[in-house]
Amino acid sequence: MADIITDLINALGPEAVLTGEAIHARTGGFLDSSPLRAKAIIRPATTTQVAEALRLCNAAGQTVVPHGGLTNLVYNTRTTESDIALSLERMTAIEAIVPMGRTMTVQAGATLQSVQEAAAAIDLFFPLDLAARGSCTIGGNIACNAGGTRVIRYGMMRDLVLGLEAVLADGTIVSSLNKMLKNNAGYDLRQLFIGSEGTLGVVTRAVLRLWPQPRSAATALVGQDHFEQVAKLLVAMQRKLGGLLSSYEVMWPAYYQLTTTPPALSKSPFKHEFAFYTLIEIMGDDPVRDAAQFDRVLDYAFDQGLCADAVIARSSEQRRALWRIREDSEQIEAQHHPTFSFDVSLPIGEMDHYVLDVQSALEAAFGAIKFWVYGHVGDGNLHLSVWGSQISEEAATQVAAIIYRPLANLAGSISAEHGIGLEKKAFLGLSRTAEEIDLMRRLKRALDPKGILNPGKIFDLT
Repeated sequence: MADIITDLINALGPEAVLTGEAIHARTGGFLDSSPLRAKAIIRPATTTQVAEALRLCNAAGQTVVPHGGLTNLVYNTRTTESDIALSLERMTAIEAIVPMGRTMTVQAGATLQSVQEAAAAIDLFFPLDLAARGSCTIGGNIACNAGGTRVIRYGMMRDLVLGLEAVLADGTIVSSLNKMLKNNAGYDLRQLFIGSEGTLGVVTRAVLRLWPQPRSAATALVGQDHFEQVAKLLVAMQRKLGGLLSSYEVMWPAYYQLTTTPPALSKSPFKHEFAFYTLIEIMGDDPVRDAAQFDRVLDYAFDQGLCADAVIARSSEQRRALWRIREDSEQIEAQHHPTFSFDVSLPIGEMDHYVLDVQSALEAAFGAIKFWVYGHVGDGNLHLSVWGSQISEEAATQVAAIIYRPLANLAGSISAEHGIGLEKKAFLGLSRTAEEIDLMRRLKRALDPKGILNPGKIFDLT
């Protein structure tokens, strides 16, 4: 132990290596408020220092767990006393913005919010958006292939990264900072690292794709009586709004009631209750024209029987109030602890009966429960949370099996946007074939033959 720590201090400097109480003063992250467990925390300030640190650790067979903002939800940054945590907290620079090419080059430790604000300052737009925007980092967003609320229009993180720089387990720097939309010169190596959860390499820098800053945003909350309206309204919105449609978020009634009644701060703008609540947003370039088109499409939806009621935000304050209803998911854990939360995807046509079947199976297994469902239905992503006074933490695997197993027959996935980490790896075979998992293992062995990078995450090597 002393040898590798001494080597790292000599290579990076004493300010870059934390040990003892400096480690325990930190926590394990969003899901783990207990003191962080690790042999050391290393904090390199450059890609070259990351490379030197990994070269030393690889030679010593020392395991390394990359740390970003620690906002992940599947324990993919969990460490043990034998691991070294590699934090990119000193690599936060926004290095360059090219307005003409609409690109931004950043270090991986930059927060999502800082990137959004830097783009906005020059009238450009980085569309990825998550509730953890102030804490999550670009490197973490890349490692987990983050999604969020605008995937329906702009895609996942892998669609927003033009190029990146990563360091392999042996310290090799792979710098592929491409700035072009089209580059078909051989394998697209950036995709090896996007979504790999730090198991194949440590992302240190990235070239991000930017868009023109939207000039308009129109938002509505719609009440609907049955799921067929939810599905058909999405089709109508996509057909009649085209590229303007940026968000299509749906809340089942239990979730909506939780976030619109005390102690939650939001209140329902509706006089009546509905079976589904759909938050719709468009972004465009002409405030007057876009608002008028949005109103016309909503009128069409009423004429076609696709919604029962609607509230349209007429100010930025009203828009934020509607989004607060959707984004206040922290109420679940705040009011009911511990809860079991899940992130899945499946075809929209399967969602209604899937949710009903899962709820019935949970009630059959555990009796009375609370069950909250909401998510990015426009891109096929549901979030589900379960609580029951009689459900112990030891029952987590049983709850997960009820949630995940039906997905295998529905062309669904056990992870829409959160990754696999430790939490979901026992169920990976429900969404990936044996051949796919074997290929993942081959890639891991090729790039990290000693298995030092984020060991045990996603799958086991044996």
